Amino acid sequence: MSSTSRLGKVRRTFVMTGCAAALAFGATSALATPGSGVTGTILAQGTSAGTLKVKAKGRTDVIVRSITIAPGGTTGWHYHPGQLIAVVKSGTLTRTLQDCSVEVSQAGTSFIEPAGSRHVHVGRNLGTEPVELYVTYLVPKGSPLSLDADAPACAGS
Repeated sequence: MSSTSRLGKVRRTFVMTGCAAALAFGATSALATPGSGVTGTILAQGTSAGTLKVKAKGRTDVIVRSITIAPGGTTGWHYHPGQLIAVVKSGTLTRTLQDCSVEVSQAGTSFIEPAGSRHVHVGRNLGTEPVELYVTYLVPKGSPLSLDADAPACAGS
């Protein structure tokens, strides 16, 4: 199977999963068969600020992870070898990006972090309650989820 076919398969899987979820709660057609013995639980839900564009090349590990950052906690400066989609379940996450711009994501929001060492960032919990995230990683097969990095020059170390 070519890498283009695999990429198409990953994209179709995401689209089909979303469609299946929508159909599970929407109107049924005359040709539909009722489901049986299937349950689902929404772990977190967030709305993006704009259009989400997801890319992956070659064989891709898809990993879903729950992350909790305690009040005052930090992820440390790092980057990801593949894209990730994050949903903030609770708390407020403050991210400083490679250009030292700051993005604040509150509970009920979602965002994408791009892949590669040009996208170094740090996540901090500046609040008084834990930040809970649900993160879906799309990383090259066998890659780590993140890699430590030096703070950019604009961060003053």
